[in-house]
Amino acid sequence: MSRLVIMTVGKTHSGKSTFARSLEEQLQNSVVIDQDNHAEFINTFYRYLLPMEGPNTLKYAVSRTIVDYAMNETSLHLILCNSNLSRSGRLKLLERFNQKGLTTILVHLDIPERVLQARVANSERSTGIFRSATTFEEVLKRQQTDGYFKDVAAPGEGEADYLYVIRHSDDLEIVIRKILNVSHSRR
Repeated sequence: MSRLVIMTVGKTHSGKSTFARSLEEQLQNSVVIDQDNHAEFINTFYRYLLPMEGPNTLKYAVSRTIVDYAMNETSLHLILCNSNLSRSGRLKLLERFNQKGLTTILVHLDIPERVLQARVANSERSTGIFRSATTFEEVLKRQQTDGYFKDVAAPGEGEADYLYVIRHSDDLEIVIRKILNVSHSRR
């Protein structure tokens, strides 16, 4: 059986976690690896190890270790739930998965900005994942600026074996069905 790795791409409150959990429920033999869980764990138990500024290298190291373990020590399909907004970062990850023979799928949650703004304004999510921001509004504003990452870019054709786009909640089940079809065709 060919294993899948599904990577979400999207800004805060675009529905990445909701999508990932829904997919995990329907895709047998799969696991969600959610970087927000790693951030909250580190912020709860290892706050003093966090870098004061710059990239959160500790969070990335924890995430990479978990991904590597799941990729190398299990037969699970991987559902990576984090923003993946940086094109160069996505391509590095996808190359690693391709080298291991995994089928790669990108799911771009391209939700309209007005919807994202309404969602963050009404958010009840824990802010325990934050290192420097204090609100999800602040995170969204940062993600909306060109300087958030040096190479923020929407995923394009050819980056992965498959690319699906979710623009509104009605697309969620359609994309999940397409991924399940890919899984069944790769057996």
